[in-house]
Amino acid sequence: MEGQGRHILITGGLGTIGRAMAAAFVAAGDRVTVLDRPGGAVPEGMGWLGVDLNDLAATEEAASGLAARDPVDALINNAALIINKPHDAFSFSEYEDQIRVNSSAAFVLTRAVAAAMKTKGWGRIINLTSITLNGQWDGYVPYVASKGAMLGLTKGMARELGPHGITVNAISPGAVVSEAENRVFADRLEEYNAWVLERQCVKSRIHAEDVARLALFLCSDGARMISGQNIAIDGGW
Repeated sequence: MEGQGRHILITGGLGTIGRAMAAAFVAAGDRVTVLDRPGGAVPEGMGWLGVDLNDLAATEEAASGLAARDPVDALINNAALIINKPHDAFSFSEYEDQIRVNSSAAFVLTRAVAAAMKTKGWGRIINLTSITLNGQWDGYVPYVASKGAMLGLTKGMARELGPHGITVNAISPGAVVSEAENRVFADRLEEYNAWVLERQCVKSRIHAEDVARLALFLCSDGARMISGQNIAIDGGW
């Protein structure tokens, strides 16, 4: 799928899925700006926006400045904090951190870039939700709550932005092979891998490149009539 030199802003661009999406858009001929925490290594051939999404005011300022200099054609809200432990082991502060980074920042970023999209009459916004919304995962209460908020944001923004030629969709990845997965399940990775494959219809693990290809399609003109959807890419969980 050929890109058209459009400007793509991807949050959490240094993570496994973020890197795969950034690489896919660059390969398709688009210009990519990666947003991640300050101090990260700037990806070759890509723009860089170093900001901590925990700071919503700084996030809005950085995104608004970027949009003023180089209007964003597609925003992919991919960044997320993910911590695995029982609900009563989380502090309220830890809960708030995940809500802020995983969903509140997406609201701030969408508002910051949508004005230029409205002027152009074209835009794409993709929010990453999660397979954990199916309720079959223990130890992720704040994370699941944040992804539920992302789904609500997708539905609400799709309705408001649609008249301006802007589509808003969610991608709900299944169990993607990732650095986060390796970290969370380090002590039981083989057991976890077998558990995932048992639940999927397709007996092969999902990779970040699979998610990237779906993002490419949703940002294309071929997806112009798809909006307000939460599209699962989970191997048929």
